[in-house]
Amino acid sequence: MRLSNVMKALTFSLLIALTSCKEKQTVTYDIVIKNGNLIDLEDGSTSISNILINDNRITKISTDTSLTNIEAKTIIDATGKFIVPGFWDNHTHFRGGDSLIAANKNFLKLFMANGITTVRDAGGDLTPSVLEWRKAIANNELVGPTIFTSGPKIDGPGGTWAGSLEVDTDKTITKALDSLQSIPSDFVKIYDSRISGKDYLKVIREAEKRNLITSGHMPFTVELDATIDAGIDAVEHLYYIMKGCSSNEKEITQKLIDKEIGFWDAMPLLQSSFSDSTALKTFEHLKSNDVFVVPTLHIGGVLSYLDEVDHSKDNYLKYMSVGIRQTYKGRIDRVKNATDKQVADRKALDQFFGKLALKLNENGVSLLAGSDSGAYNSYTYPGISLHKEMEAMVATGISSLDALKSSAYNGAMFLKQDADYGTISEGKIADIVLLNSNPLEDIKSTKDIFMVLSNGNQHTKTDLDNLLTSAISN
Repeated sequence: MRLSNVMKALTFSLLIALTSCKEKQTVTYDIVIKNGNLIDLEDGSTSISNILINDNRITKISTDTSLTNIEAKTIIDATGKFIVPGFWDNHTHFRGGDSLIAANKNFLKLFMANGITTVRDAGGDLTPSVLEWRKAIANNELVGPTIFTSGPKIDGPGGTWAGSLEVDTDKTITKALDSLQSIPSDFVKIYDSRISGKDYLKVIREAEKRNLITSGHMPFTVELDATIDAGIDAVEHLYYIMKGCSSNEKEITQKLIDKEIGFWDAMPLLQSSFSDSTALKTFEHLKSNDVFVVPTLHIGGVLSYLDEVDHSKDNYLKYMSVGIRQTYKGRIDRVKNATDKQVADRKALDQFFGKLALKLNENGVSLLAGSDSGAYNSYTYPGISLHKEMEAMVATGISSLDALKSSAYNGAMFLKQDADYGTISEGKIADIVLLNSNPLEDIKSTKDIFMVLSNGNQHTKTDLDNLLTSAISN
């Protein structure tokens, strides 16, 4: 008995020793971000945390400041820094034809230099190049953001943008969607310059059957409720939301169908017939169907005030090639040739859209921060314009937290990538931005970047500055 008890005691002691040994075993990580202020985008709380990363994934988040039994190949002291997911620009364009391929490729540096680790390419004519860049970025052969692309836009015959897939029958709709799936595109982008209302709704319904994500403009010959009911996942720009908030939408739509008025003629009619009760029903319809809205406020402000603002000294103009600058001419000339009333109407509309964006936010409609940067969109520069968009949101009264959510958090939700992106959480990809100051207190702090982690790489402030320098157009 006594021997048995002794053996039991020895066995127990050995187990304790082995357990203790195991507990003290050192664990090695690729990267440890130490003692940073981690911002939770879901509730706006901030906690002093350590982020432990292996193989470009967040393995563990710990609030234990001692970090005992942990080693790392790289330790980043984030004391006093604020940590957010890498920013997403949810509406960009790579386009302009073969002569602008190099200029568009240069945009990748501008995105990364601004902490934008993911972009949503909302339709263009450079899909083969975009796919090449995406592959090279993934393989660390090229510095740039993760790219989710729609590939070519879908439009009607003779559509505005080069490379668009033109549809006017069931057969051409099937062919267009087959083509996009073969790329494969990450979502379907529908444009409204030539597509009929019937074909527009048909594209959405057919894409829905294939479980494809859709976003787009909307022909003004279609009512917003019909678009939502067809299954649209995101509405690009606020013109179409305003239309759905008009108490006279049905009558104005019929005038457009009958070609009594055009798109711009409809603007003051829709604006003046805005109805709070109609808007509330529209907001609820959008929300209950999980439809995202992309306000693009910054570009709206830039284009509305081209007659007043001299952009010749813009800091980011030096990064735009001669070819990109030439694409700005169309919009600039339109303003030069506009009547005083047209200019005034555009500015009034810009102010109205700010109020509309705030109402959407207040009523729980999910917004996506997108710059609409790229060729043809005058003085709306890739990279910095995403920060300007978030600033424009906050200027309307939207909280800094919601502006931040409209970038990575909502972007990942919209593209159904939230298992990998959108928050700094265990198991997710380590796309991370460290800021020197708190963006919840001042949204302009999103530009105050200390370091960017993307695709397993750390980009210091010096690295980011060098990227900008190398992006200067000759």
